[in-house]
Amino acid sequence: MSKWRFFPVLPTIQVGILLIVAGAAPNLAAQELSLEELLPALREQAIVIDIVARVVDNDREEIWNSANSKVTIPGRPVGLQLVGTNIVVIVQFTPYLRPDGNNVLVAQGQIWIDVPNLGITYQTTMQTIPLEFGEQIYFFPLGTVTSGGEAHIEIQLALRPYAEQKPKEMTPDTKTNPATSPEAPKASF
Repeated sequence: MSKWRFFPVLPTIQVGILLIVAGAAPNLAAQELSLEELLPALREQAIVIDIVARVVDNDREEIWNSANSKVTIPGRPVGLQLVGTNIVVIVQFTPYLRPDGNNVLVAQGQIWIDVPNLGITYQTTMQTIPLEFGEQIYFFPLGTVTSGGEAHIEIQLALRPYAEQKPKEMTPDTKTNPATSPEAPKASF
């Protein structure tokens, strides 16, 4: 078997047509929408992701809390990075709007933990979650509450259209554990 690979070469006439089409593309793009026309269209498609991230111990005592709202457009991820003394958690949430009105949120997480006597461990997760505007979901990057006595991370999310007024304040639920509550969240991972 030869270590060389050969790839077919396009005939000259096809390459010429490709160059002509590529040269015309900037003119076509300039004719489509001006900046003034594009901004209202982007504003119509914009989505707000409300995020409440917190670190909680097993007694449900809140150690740390952060609430943010980030504006994005469908298909563009919103990132969140949590850094502790022995842990780094990086998550990205990418909303998608389907033509049928069903929204989907793709959640990706990466976690690095420095475990004593073992070194650094790494894990990654990815999940696609169907959800409606205003619906709250929970993301547990380290898993749900365990009996190990260690703190855990909870990230509460909700999507809403940018064009709508801001809904009621989204605050973390400190009275119940979303992982064990009878009204368990739609998705947790």
